[in-house]
Amino acid sequence: MSKVERLTKRKTNPNLVKLIELLFKASAENRAKIWKDVAERLARPKRLYSEVNVSKIERYAKEGETVLVPGKVLGGGNITKAVTVVALSFSESAKKKIESAGGRCLTIPELIELNPKGSGVRIMG
Repeated sequence: MSKVERLTKRKTNPNLVKLIELLFKASAENRAKIWKDVAERLARPKRLYSEVNVSKIERYAKEGETVLVPGKVLGGGNITKAVTVVALSFSESAKKKIESAGGRCLTIPELIELNPKGSGVRIMG
């Protein structure tokens, strides 16, 4: 049994299993440890996933930076910086706040396509 199979054995969401496999594959192909780190975080139980409010992104992210949340982005607080936020999921209010501040909301596979090496990405959560 491979490491990916062991980590995804208890996952019942087929989309999540495919995402974890994609992350491990991208990590190996691009020699980018960031994707392996995110895959291992998503392979943990769901109760351990990160939940980050936009106020935390506002506090710690720099203007124009790319922030990856291996979990869900919530709409608590305000954001004024134009940042690219990548997450497993977004609440509706978080998405509206990020986009109205001039930022972008992306999925993890979209980020892998845009930035295969994962350079300049900050993991938050």
